[in-house]
Amino acid sequence: MKALTGLVLFGFLFGHGMSALSQVRYQVDVCVYGGTSAGVIAAFTAEKLGKRTVLIDPGKHLGGMTSGGLGYTDIGNKAAITGLARDFYRRVGKQYNKFEQWVFEPHVAENVFNDYVRRGGFQVLMETRVKEVVKNGNAIQEIVLENSEDPSQPNVIVTAQMFIDCGYEGDLMAKSNVSYRIGREANHEYKETLNGVQLLDGHQFPDGIDPYLVPGKPNSGLVWGVTADTLGKKGTGDKKIQAYNFRICLSSEPANQVKITRPDGYDSTKYELLVRLINALPQKRRLNDYFIWSKMPGGKTDVNNRGGFSTDMIGMNYNYPDGTYEERKEIIRQHEEYTKGLLYFLGHDARVPAKIRDEMLMWGYPKDEYVDNGHWSHQLYIRESRRMIGEYVMTQANCEGKRKVNDGIALGAYTMDSHNCQRIVVKGQVKNEGNVEVGGFGPYPISYRAIVPKKEEATNLLVPVCLSATHIAYGSIRMEPVFMVLGQSAAAAAVMAMDQQVSVQDVPVKELQHQLKINPLAEWAPPDILCDNADTRHARASSKKWQVVTEGGYGRDFMITDPTRENKFLSGKEKRVETFRFAPGNRQPGDYRVFIYIPMIKGISDNLLVKISDGLRIQERILQTKGLVVEGQTSGEWISLGQQTIMKTKKPWVEVTTVGANGKVVADAVIWVPLTNEPPPAGNQ
Repeated sequence: MKALTGLVLFGFLFGHGMSALSQVRYQVDVCVYGGTSAGVIAAFTAEKLGKRTVLIDPGKHLGGMTSGGLGYTDIGNKAAITGLARDFYRRVGKQYNKFEQWVFEPHVAENVFNDYVRRGGFQVLMETRVKEVVKNGNAIQEIVLENSEDPSQPNVIVTAQMFIDCGYEGDLMAKSNVSYRIGREANHEYKETLNGVQLLDGHQFPDGIDPYLVPGKPNSGLVWGVTADTLGKKGTGDKKIQAYNFRICLSSEPANQVKITRPDGYDSTKYELLVRLINALPQKRRLNDYFIWSKMPGGKTDVNNRGGFSTDMIGMNYNYPDGTYEERKEIIRQHEEYTKGLLYFLGHDARVPAKIRDEMLMWGYPKDEYVDNGHWSHQLYIRESRRMIGEYVMTQANCEGKRKVNDGIALGAYTMDSHNCQRIVVKGQVKNEGNVEVGGFGPYPISYRAIVPKKEEATNLLVPVCLSATHIAYGSIRMEPVFMVLGQSAAAAAVMAMDQQVSVQDVPVKELQHQLKINPLAEWAPPDILCDNADTRHARASSKKWQVVTEGGYGRDFMITDPTRENKFLSGKEKRVETFRFAPGNRQPGDYRVFIYIPMIKGISDNLLVKISDGLRIQERILQTKGLVVEGQTSGEWISLGQQTIMKTKKPWVEVTTVGANGKVVADAVIWVPLTNEPPPAGNQ
């Protein structure tokens, strides 16, 4: 059966006779359910650590949202993303001739995930979903699977020692009778302030938008999208979840466009609120006023929700988490119909201002994306579904650093981010409720116990995606790069539990943390050597002229000095030269490629002089920042300083200097990457 490893395995068996398929039972060491980004990384990790692994997904494509349109990566801190997650973004980078790339096209991401399958050698069962979980006491023995497209086909049974649920819905977890939560906790439950009902200003309607079919007449009924629910008391809990949407990939290249046409089921009345919103905002006549219209490589987009009425289908997903497969399919269909209708409406309805219509008509569906799905994403953005109630519940206090855990196996860093949960009438006006966006904190550890069920419920299951967190804490954790790190950590823990013959609850976390640190690529390749400006033992400024900047860097902050200001009234020998030196602490001998991270800020010097030394010789590099194009939520770029050999008895260093600078000089981070760890060149995935 191993010879059939790959994406076509399940389809091959179905195509070669039902009688043969009805006899198929898979017996593996590790079963990973959910072919999301976390699932692919988890399966790759488990297989590379020596365990027979199978990856199961109900759909036809791997990668979840990362290959489903979310190419403008939501990332609070690049330095917090480690291991195979960081490797993923480097492999994507190779496709764009860069060291790392956090902004990418859907097909590029999917190709990289498929390459993990090829290199990992694990089995993949596509179009296959969990039907039943068989347990012996508190241990899962096997799972029964059905064909996603035709449940009448014979079932398939997978027996494993360890199970990892990497699905966005937590179906394996739920069918294992593990406790979970749907909706928002009341603030008092975990001593939070941002959970529960929150009527705030984010992605909100301005005052004065009438909610009734006939303005001013409540008896006429509510326009589409507004519910009759009443506003609860601030901070009270409910079963409502934040809105879903599609992250829309469109193309501006005429040769790569499929025209946006009127979709089946089109109903222009669904967009009445948008008309009223546009009329109330005469100063806003661009698509980017009503969408987060992020530009992507290849002339494409990653379009996300913005403002009071946009791509979020608010309040239409409540039945999704616990819904049957058929109910979910209908909800997904409704979201697709709504979103395609919205795009068509903006380009064709006479009530939309001509300037917006003309701009919309410049875009089309990408001809080279999602070619087997009508050029439309295969993945609805399930921002939140079930959340396990595990050994430990992550809360707002963890995100804000007020409560710290010592069993961290990943770092969260993103804003506590909840999209709106309901659209209601408040004082005769339309209002969205539930949006929360609160950041301002540094990376925080995510507890191993948060991906582990209670011991009495399941001893051989890990849940790195629908993990144990409150609604508001989950809003920070739920980022694709973090899911990948958690998937790798879960797989490493599963292997350790098997090897030591213990439950997942009894895995020695300090050993797990150590293994993740020394074996970040799951192949026992030597780790990178990262030296950040915040590492005061190995990074040093020449004087106090260097100031800390807390936003826009690779890690939590970076350093900056402005020699043009300091030397303005000085001349000749009076002018002071400032330096910032990075010297790696861990100096494993070998050949490395050295990169320096340059955060892009206003007023940065066009040229930066950098010195690099292996402990014997000193070389100089002039880095040109003018014209450097940087995309993504963290505006910075790794720039190569060339190769360097680290010798056991010598101390290498990299130094930034203000010599020749005509603007601000920055010092952020330097990384030494073993040559053996570099992904292949573009085109070789």
